[in-house]
Amino acid sequence: MGYVRELLSARELLANLALREIRGKYKRTVLGQLWSLANPLALMLIYTAVFSLILRVKPDPGDPSGLDVFALWLLSGLLPWLFFSNAVSVGMGSLVDNASLIQKVYFPRIVLPLSIVLSIAYTWLIETAVLIVILSLFGAVVWPWIPLVLAGMVLLVLFSAGLALMLSVANVYFRDTQYLLGLVMQFWLYLTPIIYPVSYVENLSATTGPLFGTSLTVLDLYRINPMDRFVEIFRTLLYDNTFPEPGDWAAAAAWALVALVVGLWVFRRSERRLAEVL
Repeated sequence: MGYVRELLSARELLANLALREIRGKYKRTVLGQLWSLANPLALMLIYTAVFSLILRVKPDPGDPSGLDVFALWLLSGLLPWLFFSNAVSVGMGSLVDNASLIQKVYFPRIVLPLSIVLSIAYTWLIETAVLIVILSLFGAVVWPWIPLVLAGMVLLVLFSAGLALMLSVANVYFRDTQYLLGLVMQFWLYLTPIIYPVSYVENLSATTGPLFGTSLTVLDLYRINPMDRFVEIFRTLLYDNTFPEPGDWAAAAAWALVALVVGLWVFRRSERRLAEVL
């Protein structure tokens, strides 16, 4: 409880650090926050060209929205992935990047990775607001589902924050962590149903059957990926315009809770020695 009170007392510092990240990211640029749209739009164009036009990936139309636009289907899953990837990758380096500050002044170190996660969540809000407007122009009815989209985002923020806390500590002790994470994220992207529908995995699982003489299937192993559930929640709400499966909510909440609890525990145990190790 003492640690929780310490975090609450540092909420103003956390807010100021998050605002510093937001304001400083596009400082002295003409377009400002509009640059945050550049990366998802560029990836959307590339993936749409390769996977929709060349490889002919064809997801089912939104049910019941009736949408049948690959680019919008892609963005509905890509935006939460980009938030997660950026929050974890940038949050991981927050302690090393602020080594001089940590060595000079005492403050709750946990605000550094958390401020990164919050600042990137702000960028996600802008990107998703634009996506909602575009989806509405194509006939989707997204507005009733916005509260649930925000609830899903809260779970994703907690999950990302937990991983960022763990990896930021690991990166202090083992600088190889940042390079290893880059490789892991590349594999993780293609193991998540972002640029292809999960029905492809279901078909493969049905074809191969049980694995290694057990009852496990390819789909069972695939579902272990926590980002699979998060992407399904966002895509179901934004593109399909319907309520996600309760199992997806339960799995996402469980992953968020476990990641946050373990992240806080790891960070708490290591926080006092950070200045010495850095």
